[in-house]
Amino acid sequence: MTADFRFIVVGRGMMGAAAARHLARQTDGIAVIGPDEPEDRANHRGVFGSHYDEGRITRTIDPDTDWARLANRSIGRYAEIERDSGIRFYAPVGCLVTGPKRGGETPYVGNVVAAAGRLGAEVEILDDAALKARFPFFSFAPGSEGVFELHGAGHISPRRLVKAQSLLAEKAGARVIKQTALSIREDGGLAIVTTAEGETYSAEKILLAAGGFSIAENLLPQPVEMKVYGRTVTFFEVGEAEAEALSGMPSLISVSSDDADSIYMLPPIRYPDGKHYIKIGGDPDDLEFESEAELRAWFRSAGRDKAREHLARIFHTLVPDVQRPAAFTNSCAVSYSPTGYPMIGYTSSPRIAVLTGGCGTAAKSSDEIGRLGAELLLTGRIRDEGYGTDFSAHFRN
Repeated sequence: MTADFRFIVVGRGMMGAAAARHLARQTDGIAVIGPDEPEDRANHRGVFGSHYDEGRITRTIDPDTDWARLANRSIGRYAEIERDSGIRFYAPVGCLVTGPKRGGETPYVGNVVAAAGRLGAEVEILDDAALKARFPFFSFAPGSEGVFELHGAGHISPRRLVKAQSLLAEKAGARVIKQTALSIREDGGLAIVTTAEGETYSAEKILLAAGGFSIAENLLPQPVEMKVYGRTVTFFEVGEAEAEALSGMPSLISVSSDDADSIYMLPPIRYPDGKHYIKIGGDPDDLEFESEAELRAWFRSAGRDKAREHLARIFHTLVPDVQRPAAFTNSCAVSYSPTGYPMIGYTSSPRIAVLTGGCGTAAKSSDEIGRLGAELLLTGRIRDEGYGTDFSAHFRN
């Protein structure tokens, strides 16, 4: 039997689109399967992507060395992707990480400083007074300390990044198939994917990069071992004048001593409706999904009121001078692997592999994660020795 393609990537999100680009640059016979973003989210019955948004924080300063390296390598290729695609997706406004100052019971800031040192990231350390002077629009708890990364940090538009990656994959010869995968199996020495549209495609190898939807019961012969949680993000509209006044605001990660009020926040970003919104996330508790049906229903919702109220309280404490605009919410999801790192490995079949498990921090690093997924298909293993983890994949019994 002759394969339709050499490699198929199932999933057109941030990781999948990146993997398709890296594969298409190195070999012929590449396809990437996945639907477009739905126009009517509330009534859409298919799958969703977590990249349907305009703001994700990007930074190198991460307390985990492997995650920091994944981010650093991805950020280093942003300019190339923007140049070659003609699509701007990166705003280098810097990233500020704050928490209780070093020397106390909360080690977060110290870990961030240490990781920045290991990777040679250029950062500023700011005490209470320096934080107030540098970022007067923020109001942090007394005894805070900040780590500010100005260069190679800020925020990206995940929606435009996926568009850029997909465009470059197509330019390099990849075929984009706008369908939804239902099952992936090995048959007759080939990997076979069947879609909801009734089509079947074959390849020498298939890479599943379907995000939280990778947990679908019948998608793989053996489902991935992964926890998927719903996240509620809250948006505050700011007018043109206020957005201009806040133009010096960086992306923010703020960690509290007990972690209960830990959040991330994006500066004012212009969305497709032409308005500027400040986005904040950080749910007060976890909402885990046991099935793909639950996940689909969650994406059709606007999130939880409980989370909106929690985030609104923190927002008005952190940015007290912003006029109190009405808040609205949207739903998102994060996928956690057993290791805390992306799963980049083969199933029981040497023809079917997975690339999933962003662990709530993969958007900024998706190009490097996609590159590693491409390397897995091309060489049969991850050959890069720059990481402490092996990105092992885990499956349910």
